[in-house]
Amino acid sequence: MTNWPGHLAHLVNHDDAAGERGEPTGQGSREVLFGAQTTRALANFDFSGPRLHDHPDLLRALAMVKIAAARANRRTGGLAPVIADAVIAAAREVLEGLHDDQFPLPVLQGGGGTSTNMNVNEVVARRATQLLSVRGAGGAVHPNNHVNRGQSTNDVMPTVIAVAVHTASTRTVESLGHLVDALCAKADQYPEMERLGRTCLQDAVALPVDSLHRSHAYGLVQATDDLRASVRALLKVPLGATAVGTGIGAPPGFAETAVAELAELSGCPVVAAENPYWALASLEPLVAVSEAIDRCARSAARVATDLRLLASGPVGGIAEIELPEVQAGSSIMPGKVNPVIPELVMQTSLQIAGEATSARAAACVGELEVSAMAPVVTSGLLGGLERLSSVARIFADRCISGLSWNAAGVRANLAGSLSQAVVAAASEGYDAVATRVRHAAHEENTGAEDPT
Repeated sequence: MTNWPGHLAHLVNHDDAAGERGEPTGQGSREVLFGAQTTRALANFDFSGPRLHDHPDLLRALAMVKIAAARANRRTGGLAPVIADAVIAAAREVLEGLHDDQFPLPVLQGGGGTSTNMNVNEVVARRATQLLSVRGAGGAVHPNNHVNRGQSTNDVMPTVIAVAVHTASTRTVESLGHLVDALCAKADQYPEMERLGRTCLQDAVALPVDSLHRSHAYGLVQATDDLRASVRALLKVPLGATAVGTGIGAPPGFAETAVAELAELSGCPVVAAENPYWALASLEPLVAVSEAIDRCARSAARVATDLRLLASGPVGGIAEIELPEVQAGSSIMPGKVNPVIPELVMQTSLQIAGEATSARAAACVGELEVSAMAPVVTSGLLGGLERLSSVARIFADRCISGLSWNAAGVRANLAGSLSQAVVAAASEGYDAVATRVRHAAHEENTGAEDPT
């Protein structure tokens, strides 16, 4: 018997042969629904990290693809109605979240996601067999022959990932919209105030306070639009293309029917891939989404960086903005408050940037008819979307909404504005005004006349 780590100790005592036949496997401390291939994968990929059950969107997408495939098989004659109905009923239980604990595999795995596909095939097959027994129909549902009928991991997983990412991105887009609304609301609070603009961290000219918040909001809107567009492009799915894009092993008409069933079931506007061969072979559509997530995170981090700088001090820095004091900032310096929320946003952006880099590298090492590197991209996509969604709301609610502009500090710093110099240069000449500005700055800084 395999010695499982503690968090998998209840997933034991499987009969490999029975699992491969789709029959009930042995039970440890609780009933299990998966079989031999999942068990072997658990042993092979025995490391810590996000599991399938940590990503409900992925499980729901897997279930919907299996339901859509079973419906298509029933309509095209690929499965007997009694078997198709049992598969559909079992997969619907997965869709409803009744068997999440039966998906213990790590998202990151070798084989391009075959173990993930077989995990759901085995769970649905065994549960469908149980349902047939309850209905008095008898017989066993096989994970490959029945649940996976007309499919391959190579067409299932890109389709599943597309649906899961579409679902997750919807929440992320909503959260980013919430952040944009918070920035626009903050701009509305300061319609008249002007502040000192800075270029290269040096004094520049005056500009409206609200322009900062509105420019930040605009950048986030542009990035969010990019995310939407990249996810839409991902929805050209290869379901029914099977192993290498030819559709070998699928009943005639299966691909068109399965994609249509999936669109109806999921409410996700999936369509058949224009070129199924490329849809199987390339990770580029996933990379585009990863880069769009990176852009969104980077845009949010730019907001955080600007606010953190403007809030610096409060005595020795710029101190034009006062951020909400959400927690103590030092274990040794009483009264110190750190900009922890902006720093969270910045660190999240750095983490997502790393995942985008991994996605690009994964696409580069794909070869021939399919890329086996999809799991690492999937992990980054789903994790990145979830973190960005949460952090965007935290940023809006615990920082943006509560920040205020320090009117006294803003007025004091406006003394450094070069606005009048810019206007004067038009009539007096650049060099003459530049000399006067330098003399004035020297006197201000030293209290003595500039010897030049």
